[in-house]
Amino acid sequence: MTETTTTVLYNGACPICRREIEHYQKLDALGTSALSFTDISVADPVLAKVALSMDEAKRRLHVVDANGCLLSGIPAFAAIWDHLPRYRWLSTVVRWPVLGSLLHWAYEPIAYGLYRWDKRRQACGSGLMKP
Repeated sequence: MTETTTTVLYNGACPICRREIEHYQKLDALGTSALSFTDISVADPVLAKVALSMDEAKRRLHVVDANGCLLSGIPAFAAIWDHLPRYRWLSTVVRWPVLGSLLHWAYEPIAYGLYRWDKRRQACGSGLMKP
């Protein structure tokens, strides 16, 4: 993580999370934005630098902005979208106070449900749990 980079911390083991990040990476294919992507499922040493456990990191999207601030949930999405021309307008909209609050309340149960689904999916795939 450098000071001029916004680092996206995502769970690459989750197919839905990975697909969304791949979409952002395609939009940033030329590497012209200041985004870097770190798959926490294979690069957990990064988590110690930002004082996140693996479990906490998998519960929602996290970003370390260029100032070194850890953002999660909707603010993390807004920080990503700031760097992607097709989404820049959306980063402004989700920061509107009322809309931001509503999106937070919508995002949290979705993120938690996705986290639980992925945890169960991985347990079933490893043979630890039967469907």
